[in-house]
Amino acid sequence: MYVSGRHRTPASSRGLARSLLALMSILILGSGCATVGPTYHKPDISVPAAWNGVRAADNTATAQKTGDLSRWWEQLGDPTLTGMIEQAIAGSTELRVARAKLREARARRDLAGANYFPMVTASGSASRANSSAETGSGKTSTLYHAGFDASWEPDIFGGTRRAAEGAQADLESSEADLYNTHVSLAAEVALNYVEVRSLQARLAIARKNLSSQSETFHLTGWRAQAGLVTSLDVEQARTNLERTRAQIPTLSTSLAEAENRLAILLGRAPGAVHERLVAPSPVPAVPEGIAVGIPADTLLQRPDIQAAERKLAAETARIGQAVAARYPGITISGSIGLEALTLGALGTSGAVTRSLLNNVAGVIFDGGRLRSQVEIQSAIQERALIEYEAAVLAALEDVENALVSLAETRRREAALHDAAGAARNAALLARHRYTGGLIDFQAVLDTERTALTVEDSMASAEADGASALIRLYKALGGGWTRKDSGNAMETTTGGQS
Repeated sequence: MYVSGRHRTPASSRGLARSLLALMSILILGSGCATVGPTYHKPDISVPAAWNGVRAADNTATAQKTGDLSRWWEQLGDPTLTGMIEQAIAGSTELRVARAKLREARARRDLAGANYFPMVTASGSASRANSSAETGSGKTSTLYHAGFDASWEPDIFGGTRRAAEGAQADLESSEADLYNTHVSLAAEVALNYVEVRSLQARLAIARKNLSSQSETFHLTGWRAQAGLVTSLDVEQARTNLERTRAQIPTLSTSLAEAENRLAILLGRAPGAVHERLVAPSPVPAVPEGIAVGIPADTLLQRPDIQAAERKLAAETARIGQAVAARYPGITISGSIGLEALTLGALGTSGAVTRSLLNNVAGVIFDGGRLRSQVEIQSAIQERALIEYEAAVLAALEDVENALVSLAETRRREAALHDAAGAARNAALLARHRYTGGLIDFQAVLDTERTALTVEDSMASAEADGASALIRLYKALGGGWTRKDSGNAMETTTGGQS
């Protein structure tokens, strides 16, 4: 603080500066440093040496380095899907919430670190008072004051250091949560996109079969008019036709719902993506070979594992914070100022005032409150450790399940592809034979129903295969990069300093 006086001398200025420097030196040198509480060490959790699902995958997946999975969706070769995932990353409400939480964690870390340092305040005042002529001198007096006040609680037992350590771990956990939101968001967009394309394919199959069954219905009507068959065949054909027609509204409703979910994931209003998806497109194809990495490498790429581990580190640090609260605390405070009866006298050496106070306070009896607080925090830390172990096991399960699902859906898809071809041929042959009067109409009905069922199942299997691959990429922790955190902060702060 700058204080002006009409007759301030250089000597008084130097004296004030020396006094202020001496006070600050006392404050800064006042901390001896012992850090109580446990020191954190990352748990060593054993993982299998190989994936069981790789052996079951029949060369679909191989255990090797997974490489860069930050933009795994580009491997599917679908520009529309790529554009939608990028739009979701830019506008998703979930990501915006995660970025806001990261900002909060960063500010809390800075707040915890600020407690290391003294608090210095500046003040100035001027007062004028008239005393009573009956009880006093009856004179008017004026008092001018300007100065600095400082206070500090030295971190003798490391409570502040543990608090800052925990806040830093919380920040890193929030950062990992942001990455995990990227992972989940990319996977959810891709899964909903696959569902949209699958429903479009199933609608096309239903409409194609509806057209074929409509021809069969008209054929039976002509044959009934010619007296070649009874009206039973006509009614059976009508039943088959209308049952297929009834599937279309259900599929159309599911398609609209999938499109709306996709729009919400992109941060848009329902229906906003319909025009982009109105032209049918195949379900993204699954690559022939996929490198899944070894278990340890996979866990390193899972941001939810990183978040759980950082949460464990934070709760471990807070045990030390709770232990430090049981020890005495020291508060050092002091002030340096100028006080005079006239404004001009503030600049003289005789106007300098100084004070220094050391205060020591500790709990003698609290009924076990502080000890219980340590026990509570120890239990919280144990829970965080168990949650970390559970997260690791869940990650291993996710990858194993995705590997098996990918392998089995490929086998199912291949079998259904052959079955669909055979079913279409059988339906065509049955219609020709029925037209020639060689078989009854029941065979036509059976083959047409089978063709519709098998083709619909084949379209679903294609979607299941793509979905299994997407879940595998998600289980491997793909879909984020380190720079996402920096970009997120730039986006959220809007250029604030």
